[in-house]
Amino acid sequence: MADTSSSSGGVNKTDKIWLDGKLVPWDSAQIHVMTLGLHYGIGAFEGIRAYRCSDGRTAVFRLREHVQRLFQSAHIMLLDVPYSEEQVFEACKEILRVNKLAQGYIRPILFMGEGAMGLGAINPVRLSIMAWDWGSYLGEEGMTHGIRAKVSSFARLHPNTNMVRGKITGQYVNSVLAKREAKLAGYDEAIMLDHQGMVAEASGENIFLVRDGVVCTPPLTSPILEGITRASILQILRDLKYDLRETTFTRDMLYIADEVFLCGTAAEVTPVREVDNRKVGAGTAGPVAKRVQETFFKAVRGEDPRYREWLAYL
Repeated sequence: MADTSSSSGGVNKTDKIWLDGKLVPWDSAQIHVMTLGLHYGIGAFEGIRAYRCSDGRTAVFRLREHVQRLFQSAHIMLLDVPYSEEQVFEACKEILRVNKLAQGYIRPILFMGEGAMGLGAINPVRLSIMAWDWGSYLGEEGMTHGIRAKVSSFARLHPNTNMVRGKITGQYVNSVLAKREAKLAGYDEAIMLDHQGMVAEASGENIFLVRDGVVCTPPLTSPILEGITRASILQILRDLKYDLRETTFTRDMLYIADEVFLCGTAAEVTPVREVDNRKVGAGTAGPVAKRVQETFFKAVRGEDPRYREWLAYL
């Protein structure tokens, strides 16, 4: 979690958190230390952004798809959610309204609660939804000029050990280790390879590269999260008439690429200017990343009618 200027700072508190169907004060939203999800990582979450649109209204970006993925993650984990998708959809909008947030980041998280203990325990599923103001995850400077990335020594988990279609809490230890390794080495972000040594994704973002006018990104047959922002960027690239290929590629393709950029709810569209101390292209944000970034921000702010269906207005 982060403040508006750094991905390592504190969260900007709001007034209320939605917890198990009730709005409670921020500091009262607590769980018991015997919560099973705390011990074993049994849970799922989403990251969702709301934007202030150019007409002054607030819209949540692809809220329906995020809620659907939350429920899909729960299904993968054999968790029965005690609420409907529609209830969660409306609660995500309600948490913005009650905290008077014109824009911000929404974090729904469901987890197995307290009760029995042990790997085979089945306890009631609990759900909380938070929202706060969160700026650029990888920094405004990184958004404009690009970040420095490191190929991690931690590989993306094999599909037989990692439910790649689920955004599952415990699985993110893999990403946390990769991110910390990169930060401690002086980089902004980690890039992770799959079990075959091919580029998979960053610690919390999907990845794209551009070479000789062709835009490439790992396919969904790779052990990557099926990113909602990724799907949006793919559509934008098609609409902009780029030559687009979903294909595997090696780490040294990143070194000789004309451009590399990341995308995700938190990171939005962030260029990569350097990988493993090797300058990427001109060493700054490239023209494709800039054009995609510009189109993306027009879409989320309701300025491009082609993407109005992606917005859920309050």
